[in-house]
Amino acid sequence: MNSAVTSHEPSDPSEIYGSLLKCPDVSFSCSQQRGDGDGRKEDGQPRSPSSSHLAYGILDIPPWYLCIFLGIQHFLTALGGIVAVPLLLAKDLCLQHDPLTQSYLISTIFFVSGICTLLQVLFGVRLPILQGGTFAFVAPSLAMLSLPAWKCPEWTLNASQVNTSSPEFTEEWQKRIRELQGAVMVASCVQMLLGFSGLAGFLLRFIGPLTIAPTISLVALPLFESAGSDAGIHWGIAAMTIFLIVLFSQYLKNIAVPVPVYGGQEKCHTSRFYLFQVFPVLLALCISWLFCFVLTVTDVLPAAPTDYGHLARTDAKGSVLSRAPWFRFPYPGQWGRPTISLAGVFGIIAGVISSVVESVGDYYACARLVGAPPPPKHAVNRGIGIEGFGCLLAGAWGTGNGTTSYSEN
Repeated sequence: MNSAVTSHEPSDPSEIYGSLLKCPDVSFSCSQQRGDGDGRKEDGQPRSPSSSHLAYGILDIPPWYLCIFLGIQHFLTALGGIVAVPLLLAKDLCLQHDPLTQSYLISTIFFVSGICTLLQVLFGVRLPILQGGTFAFVAPSLAMLSLPAWKCPEWTLNASQVNTSSPEFTEEWQKRIRELQGAVMVASCVQMLLGFSGLAGFLLRFIGPLTIAPTISLVALPLFESAGSDAGIHWGIAAMTIFLIVLFSQYLKNIAVPVPVYGGQEKCHTSRFYLFQVFPVLLALCISWLFCFVLTVTDVLPAAPTDYGHLARTDAKGSVLSRAPWFRFPYPGQWGRPTISLAGVFGIIAGVISSVVESVGDYYACARLVGAPPPPKHAVNRGIGIEGFGCLLAGAWGTGNGTTSYSEN
């Protein structure tokens, strides 16, 4: 397929950050080409990495079917970080023995993350950057829930005493998440004020590499415990997945794979496609899942829930799948009317400040990786303002968290 947009070198930063609004379809998979001319061959396939380190320019639109798979890859890349936030909060929300409600929180945060990503790439900083749950809010949220007034009753810690459908248990966890909702919604107003007032752009003169680099590095520290715990389910599977991602993205990225193509003058023919460069994460996760599926079918992985490696089975969460509804549409206020306390608000505001510094660093890192000019102040202001609005939506929908830019994507 021929490209719908021809990549070009913008003459100044404001040109590219303004022109992205005219081609919003680049939100998930496009990147700015470093080099001259079109970033693809005539049949719509990415050009050789030898001429550019990127397959597509930021103003290019890949074929629609490729956009679908690139979007899935972005989803899978952010999956661990987004899912980890509700799971980290589950115990302090008294939900450690209610996996069905945990799945509702996960579906809600995914839904809101999708809305916030669309807002960011259309009206915010307009870079191909994904929005998701923020770990900057997790620490103050856990600190608030550890206060004597919000500690879970002893009976909620005993699985034999928990009736997940009882009104008493429902009220126990809902009143805690309503408190988080109110704190996040009020704190989000501070972030919107920083962005839409232009104060975030003004603060850029004080936020340099020595501020951004340590902040981004330190924000990832809370992930280590969660990542180690999840990888510890089966270290062999985890190591294989890491090995495959590194192999595909670093060592096989310059290998073109022949794939069947239909269209053009030749109709059915083969074309060379840099599969490992475009889908390193998606391929690695699919191979690892298929490997776990084979080990599950052959009963190599233990069936007893208490044995090491059981959670690596593909049917380990089958009970939740059978109980969860096929379709569920989250809506604002689904857990009730939010409540507000000063302690919660000031704690989340501290997380907002950390999230703002992290997001500014993500904007500059993303622009550099995709070959775009550094974002101007007005683009940074829009991005921070839209992130604040996203946190407001996350609070209204009841995710128990806010949203921020995801550096891993």
